[in-house]
Amino acid sequence: MVSRVIPVDPFDLVIFGGTGDLAIGKILPALFRRWRAGQIPEDARVIGAARADLDDDSYRALVAGALAPEVGAGGDLDGFLGILEYRRIDVGEAAGWPDLAARLAGSGDRVQAFYFSVAPGLYGALAERLQAHGLAGAGTRVVVEKPFGSDLASARTLNRDLAAHFDEGQIYRIDHYLGKETVQNLMAVRFGNMLFEPLWNSQYVDHIQITVAETVGVGGRGAYYDGAGAMRDMVQNHLMQLLCLIAMEPPARFAPDELRDEKLKVIRALDPVLPHHIVRGQYEQEGDGYRAAVGNPRSRTESYIALKTHISNWRWAGTPFYLRTGKRLVARSSVINVMFKDAPHSIFGAEAGRHANVLSIRLQPNEGITLKVTIKEPGPGGMRLVDVPLDMSFAEALAAEDHDRPDAYERLIMDVIRGNQTLFMRGDEVEAAWAWTDPIIAGWEARGDVPKPYDNGSTGPGDAELLMQRDGRRWQGIKP
Repeated sequence: MVSRVIPVDPFDLVIFGGTGDLAIGKILPALFRRWRAGQIPEDARVIGAARADLDDDSYRALVAGALAPEVGAGGDLDGFLGILEYRRIDVGEAAGWPDLAARLAGSGDRVQAFYFSVAPGLYGALAERLQAHGLAGAGTRVVVEKPFGSDLASARTLNRDLAAHFDEGQIYRIDHYLGKETVQNLMAVRFGNMLFEPLWNSQYVDHIQITVAETVGVGGRGAYYDGAGAMRDMVQNHLMQLLCLIAMEPPARFAPDELRDEKLKVIRALDPVLPHHIVRGQYEQEGDGYRAAVGNPRSRTESYIALKTHISNWRWAGTPFYLRTGKRLVARSSVINVMFKDAPHSIFGAEAGRHANVLSIRLQPNEGITLKVTIKEPGPGGMRLVDVPLDMSFAEALAAEDHDRPDAYERLIMDVIRGNQTLFMRGDEVEAAWAWTDPIIAGWEARGDVPKPYDNGSTGPGDAELLMQRDGRRWQGIKP
């Protein structure tokens, strides 16, 4: 099944930080794939802006080198390079801004979007420059990347800086996890199937597990990561968004503010996390451990975290949510497991064992949904029960080639151009997430907690297993 591509209207997209890793590695390849799919019009303009002393031709050569792996799948590379331009701009200097303003003047009804692919500390200055040069009109859209603040105070400052120049409806806070096909299918599964909604509550759900496991370490992000840790880098945004989508009430309509209103209610209903419901870890291996990677032999920053929380509302009262994420684990896997309760009475006797249904929603690497059901094991010898999966892999079920399925950045950037904020975070949502996160971090800092060591290639520290075992539960395996 090949998805139908609807071209967007002509647009101008300026990428500040246009020579950086994010722009070269994610944003521009995503735009090229949308160009190859026929979604970007030929009169669109993509302008890279950065401090590097480049011209249009040298910038196109830089981008062409980065896109070399993409070209093997086909596509008009020269045509795409033809819509690229470059402007040398330093946010702290006046040079270059008048030229950019002149280039974008007289665009009429064209969409104008500015992607802040820079450090969050520059967001306010960029917004001020755009305003000063007449580039912050009513139709302007700005895209900002995480981390959106490092705590509640800094998030409020960023929101205030942006709000001084742009309305909330013009600000697109991007979290690439929300652009994944399976994340959006969370909403389709929940609200498009009568099968699940009557069961989606504490009466039938025993608990919910959300796992985001990575095999990579901190890599070249050591300086940033050691100041952030897994809680700030992953839980406060990615896992929080997954939690909201799995737990929220049905919105009145599938519209941006209605959806985000319901997510906000979930965050505000989260209980504080108790100290004994948190496990922090740090991967270690001689010569290749976390502390060596970040260059800090005394670091207390976590590369792994597991925690238990509750949502204090009628739907989920008493149902625990277990979240875990970590680096250098045994496999790369992002999955949500909805663990249903056992049948209230087994007619098959104790020898049949305990069996419960599990709905697994896989975000990566093999996107799909599995529902584990209980059946009789074939053959004679009595009623022997086994659990088997009803498995739907999106790649197989929808028969889509990889290049037919937009990745997260492709989808989200096109949503910016279309003016659809459904998959983007609102300012009050970000602040509410930090308001829940900050006390957790402050608590372990006050206690002087040290992360538990765990081996590279493991499932994390043993204390995370104890977190579940104390409740008579166990983690679902981390599988590739």
